[in-house]
Amino acid sequence: MIDEDELYMQKALAEARQALEEGEVPIGCVVVCDGRVVGRGHNLTQTLQDVTAHAEMQAITAAAQTVGAKYLTDCTLYVTVEPCVMCAGAIGWAQVRRVVFAADDPKRGFTQYAPKALHPKCEVMRGVLAQQAQELMKTFFEQKR
Repeated sequence: MIDEDELYMQKALAEARQALEEGEVPIGCVVVCDGRVVGRGHNLTQTLQDVTAHAEMQAITAAAQTVGAKYLTDCTLYVTVEPCVMCAGAIGWAQVRRVVFAADDPKRGFTQYAPKALHPKCEVMRGVLAQQAQELMKTFFEQKR
């Protein structure tokens, strides 16, 4: 399973790189169902001037449209940084089966503030390609200083 997780996390990292190029916080996300990407997104909060336009929200919306259902019970969500409480709530409401994230977010991550926000059956894996995700975040914030 690790090889597959790394493959899809690379796709999420590509979304994060696109966000970085657009001047957005470099967080990317893909939703995978039955071995194919059904939703993808990256942060668009600056572009859309919308604080809810996180990578996960973009990817969940795209995935729901692709699969034609509001519940993503057969899907895995890959995201480069631990979801915030808002995104964890959306992931929970969408009933995503599995969440894989790269870098922890000790300041805003759901595991610290709302560890039960995900659906009770949701499996969580953390740390997949964490160093690459952390490097993107470091680059972004160094450019801002």
